[in-house]
Amino acid sequence: MKTFLSWLGSVVLSVSAIAADATSVGAPGTPSAVTLQALVDRAAQQTVEKFSGIGLKADELAVTLVDLTDPAASAQASFRGSEPIYPASVVKLFYLVAAHRWLEDGRLTDTPELRRALSDMVVESYNEATHYVVDVLTGTTSGPELPETELAVWQEKRGAVNRYFRGLGYTGINADKKPWCEGPYGREVQVIRASKPDRNQLTTDATARLLAEIATGTAVSAKRCAEMRELLVRDIHGAVKDPEDQTHGFTGIALKEIPGSKVWSKAGWTSQTRHDAAYVELADGRKFVLVTFTTGHADERGIIPAVARTVIAGLRR
Repeated sequence: MKTFLSWLGSVVLSVSAIAADATSVGAPGTPSAVTLQALVDRAAQQTVEKFSGIGLKADELAVTLVDLTDPAASAQASFRGSEPIYPASVVKLFYLVAAHRWLEDGRLTDTPELRRALSDMVVESYNEATHYVVDVLTGTTSGPELPETELAVWQEKRGAVNRYFRGLGYTGINADKKPWCEGPYGREVQVIRASKPDRNQLTTDATARLLAEIATGTAVSAKRCAEMRELLVRDIHGAVKDPEDQTHGFTGIALKEIPGSKVWSKAGWTSQTRHDAAYVELADGRKFVLVTFTTGHADERGIIPAVARTVIAGLRR
């Protein structure tokens, strides 16, 4: 089974690089995995210390960093990266990739309505659009309660996205529930009561792997990955219409300070969680994926950019 580390391919483990500089990364190029780990650990520690006044604890933060400056020799590091966490709208990345995989394989028909739903799901993060996408991916619909035997058939169909990603070696994930603002009701509640886990779950490691595959054109086909990136692009240097939107309210807060930076991202937030998954390109040629999940401090806008600032400062040294 393909693990996150084996997917990354050639990971350099140069102890001599650590001896030369244990806390920073040099000019653009791929740092060692151990050096990258020191950077992620430092970013997590400094962020927890900075926000200790609001009670931020280490077990309320998870971070994964993947350096893609040289995709042929990528390195990754994480802090609590394998911890399953409720992902909020970040799970929509998995539905996006699944939809393009189904389209590529001829399992879905490419229609204007499907494209509208994919765009609204990712660009606007609309839950209603996501409900439609989940329905067409799995052949299930929400509705009244079902008898036990029918519910079992329905539940098996709803697991299609999970089976696909687990077949690729993804672990620590559950992507078989619709995101809701109000609700759920009926059979959606039935399956929640019958399921373990009873909510969607992602790890920052799994999310970073998927976003890195989108960034490098390997999640489906190069053409389809380019189409996905079009939905994920964020104009962080443009006018701010809503300071809480996906562009300006998450990793983009830190990137706006850096001329020439570009970002493709998917954020997620609820009353309890605040997450961001970002692919970043800097003007110096550095490329990386940074996924940060936070729990218990959803109203604090500064935690995610604080992680990003430390990571970027370390990568740019």
